[in-house]
Amino acid sequence: MDETISHHLTRAAAQAPVDKAFTFVDFSTDREGVSTSLTWRQLEKRVRILAAALRHGGAAGERVALVGPQNLDYVVGFLAATCAGAIAVPLFPPVLPGHAEKLAAALADADPVLALTSPGSLQDAEKFCADQSGLRVRVTTEEDLLSGWTAPGEAADGGPSHPGPGQLAYLQYTSGSTRMPSGVEITHANVCANARQALTAYGIRAGRNCTVGWLPLYHDMGLVLAVVLPVVGNVHSVFMDPLAFVQQPVRWLRLLSGHPGALTAAPNFAYDYCARRVTAEERATLSLGSVTAMVNGSEPIAEQTLQRFQHAFGPVGAVPTAMRPSYGLAEATVFVSASPAGEVPTVTSFDRDALAAGTARPAEGGGQAVTCLVGCGRPTGQEAAIVDPVSLVRLPEGRVGEIWLRGPNVGRGYWQNPKQSEATFRAALHGDDPGERPQRWLRTGDLGVRHDGHLYITGRLKDLVIIDGTNHYPQDIEHTVENAHPAIRRHHTAAFSVPADGGERLVVVAEHARDLAEPHRVGDEVTRAVRMAVSAAHALAVHDFVLAPPGTVPQTTSGKIARGACRERYLRGAWISAPCAQKETDNV
Repeated sequence: MDETISHHLTRAAAQAPVDKAFTFVDFSTDREGVSTSLTWRQLEKRVRILAAALRHGGAAGERVALVGPQNLDYVVGFLAATCAGAIAVPLFPPVLPGHAEKLAAALADADPVLALTSPGSLQDAEKFCADQSGLRVRVTTEEDLLSGWTAPGEAADGGPSHPGPGQLAYLQYTSGSTRMPSGVEITHANVCANARQALTAYGIRAGRNCTVGWLPLYHDMGLVLAVVLPVVGNVHSVFMDPLAFVQQPVRWLRLLSGHPGALTAAPNFAYDYCARRVTAEERATLSLGSVTAMVNGSEPIAEQTLQRFQHAFGPVGAVPTAMRPSYGLAEATVFVSASPAGEVPTVTSFDRDALAAGTARPAEGGGQAVTCLVGCGRPTGQEAAIVDPVSLVRLPEGRVGEIWLRGPNVGRGYWQNPKQSEATFRAALHGDDPGERPQRWLRTGDLGVRHDGHLYITGRLKDLVIIDGTNHYPQDIEHTVENAHPAIRRHHTAAFSVPADGGERLVVVAEHARDLAEPHRVGDEVTRAVRMAVSAAHALAVHDFVLAPPGTVPQTTSGKIARGACRERYLRGAWISAPCAQKETDNV
C-alpha cells in the first residue's frame, strides 16, 4: 500500500469526485454560520496546482509553515505542502492571544522557507515574522504564490508527483505543557497508519460517517481527525474555528445534530463547558442520537464530566456508549487507544494511597481516600508497555509506570534534536530476550496502569508532586481545590511543588471566577477553604496559595494547564500582587 497523503488524496478524488470533501462553517460574519465546501475533485485540483507552485519555488524537502486562520485555505496549504514533498509545519496566526512566544520559538526551530497564510492575515503574519531576529522566511498566500508563475487552474507539472512513505510529511510542534514546544517528525507512513488505526478504533466508514469538529488544526488531534483521517478514509470533514465554539458551544452540537454518523473529538473541559453553557432552549433544538463517537482526550478525563454531559444531553439523544475516552500524544502522531465501541466508559475508584505508591488497587469502601480514573481501552495497531522509569523493566498489570509505545505510527524523532530523540524515541527495555533483535520504544513521559484489560492514565511523570517522599497527582489536588470554594474558576488551577527549607512544598495557583467583582474581599475565606480541603483530602499543607486573575494561569495551545510554565512564573514572582497570595505561617 502506498502510504502517503498524496496517494490517498488521488484515490479519494477518483472514487468520489463530486462528494463533499471539506466544509468550513464560518461564524465570523453570520451568527448562524456560512458553509463553504470543496468536493474531492475540487480539492485535489487546487492542492495539485499549489503543490506544483511550491515545487517550482524550491519548497520540496524544505519546511513550509502554516500561519493562517482556521479555514479551507489552511487545509489546502497543508495538503499541498505534503504533496509537494515539502515538510509542512502546522502553526497558528500571530493574533492567537498568549501564544506569541511559542509561535516565535516554533518558527525559529523549524526555519521555514515559506509561510502560508490567508489574505486577511497576510499583514499581521509579515510583521510578526519580520520582527523575529534571524528568521528569513517569505510570507505569502496561495493566490500570490500562484500569480507569480502560472494562471490558476493550469496544472503545469503534467500530473501529481508523490513523495515516498518514509519522507517527512510535517513537523508537529508539541503543545508544551512541560517544556517549550519541540517539533515531532511525522512521516507520511506514520500519519497514514495512525489515521487507519483511528478509523478502525472508532468504526468510521466512507459513505456512512463524517467528522465534525472545532479543534485547532495546528494541534495533533485536530489535524489528524479533521484533515488526514478524512483524506485516508474518504470521509467528509466539517469544521469551524475554535473561537466560534468558545463563543457559543451549542454551534458544535448543532453541527453534530445536522451530520448523521459524525465522529468528533474534544478535550474533557469542552464537554464540561457544553454542559454548563448550553441553555435549556438551545438543548431543545439538538438531536444527538446519530453521533457515532465523541472522543474525549487530550487531558485527564473526569467521571463527573461524563455524568454532567450525559445528564444535560441525554434527553436530546446523547447515548453514553458514544462517549469514547481515548489516549494519545504527538510523538505517536496522536491516537493510541480508545475505550471499546458499544460500551459505556469504564470508571474505577482506586485506593489513592496505594495508587500514589505505585499499585492500582480498587477501593473497597469504608471511607478511604479514592482516585476515580476513566479507562482508555486498549491500543489499536500498536503495542503499549508499562515500564518502571528507573529500572526500565516491564511491569505487570496493576502496577503504575511509564507508558512506552511502539508501532508504525510512532514519529521519527524531534527535529534537529538527536540527543532528545535518542532518549525518547529509541529506548530499550531491560530484560528483553537477548536473542531477539533489539526493539526500540517511545517513552511517552505519561504514567499509566493496566487494570482489567483497560489502560488508565494517572498523570505526567514530570508533573508529579513529591512531598516528603510521597507521590501526589496534581490533577487530584486541583480537583479538590476547584471544589473547595465557588469563587475558584474550574479548569484553571495548577498544583506544583517548589524547593523550600527542608524539602519540596506544595503551591497552588487558581484563577478566580470571571464574574467575581471584588476578589480581594474573599481572599482570606477562599484561602482557608482551600487549605482545609487539601489537608483533609490529601494530608498535605499548602505552602502557598494564589488566587489569580482570570487568564493568568498558563495553558498550552491545546488548552491543557501548563504546570511547568506556571511554576516558572510563580518563581519569577508573577503573582506577588494577585488578590490573594499567602504563604503558610510557621504555626500552620
